[in-house]
Amino acid sequence: MQRSLSIDPDKCTGCLQCEMACSFENEGVFNPAKSRIKVFTFHEEGRFVPYTCTQCDEAWCMQACPVDAIKMNFQTGAMEVSEQVCVGCKVCTIACPFGTVNYNRDTGKVIKCDLCGGDPACATACPTQAITYVDSDATGLEKMRAWAGKTDNAQHAAS
Repeated sequence: MQRSLSIDPDKCTGCLQCEMACSFENEGVFNPAKSRIKVFTFHEEGRFVPYTCTQCDEAWCMQACPVDAIKMNFQTGAMEVSEQVCVGCKVCTIACPFGTVNYNRDTGKVIKCDLCGGDPACATACPTQAITYVDSDATGLEKMRAWAGKTDNAQHAAS
């Protein structure tokens, strides 16, 4: 069973525990700037939206890498960057349509979410379950169902 991160922005309080857990897990420091997950803040609305790599099936970052430094981990489904192979050219950062592949100045390599080897620190640290690690097959259907519940079908019926 493939699993993936499921993000529910309605539950996010902007506490940044996910960023802190990620940076500590991957870089050994509590520093949100080194996190592979980011929380975007909509100040005027008072809303927060965590975002990270979606582990695309046809990963543009992987396709763009000229040295094949990004490979799929078939156990976790994560597209992982091999630090030993990466030359730091940043082509993958340009190729990612979501902006979730980032350059690490300290190492001269790129970093992206690798699902922490199948136990994502961000999901474990999230106190409100805005970030969960679930069966991949279930995530899309539940999001579509929730969105469908928010639409105003009566308006379309009157047309």
